[in-house]
Amino acid sequence: MPRSVNAVAARARRKKMMKHAKGFWGRKKNVWTVAKNAIEKGWLYAYRDRKVKKREFRSLWIMRINAAAREHGMSYSVFMGKVSAAGLDLNRKVLADLAFNHPDAFKAIVGKLA
Repeated sequence: MPRSVNAVAARARRKKMMKHAKGFWGRKKNVWTVAKNAIEKGWLYAYRDRKVKKREFRSLWIMRINAAAREHGMSYSVFMGKVSAAGLDLNRKVLADLAFNHPDAFKAIVGKLA
């Protein structure tokens, strides 16, 4: 009995993966084993860095709020404590945007809290 391999499905599987290697440099774009490893590693980095991105943005927002709060004689922790005590439903993203792009609005919030 002849050996039966499903070459059609195997080629389709490889072709589907190789589409993801488009734009890679050198053998990473056209040699199956090298490309497969590069693609899988890239997917791992992408998964990890989607979480890192959130972490870095939160850090940026905190820095911006802290800088703006200190301009009005208040530290970040004191400011955020007063925001939560006052029951303001403004998250760090919105507060950082106000501090960076609309300093008058941020000043009004600080004035309301003081």
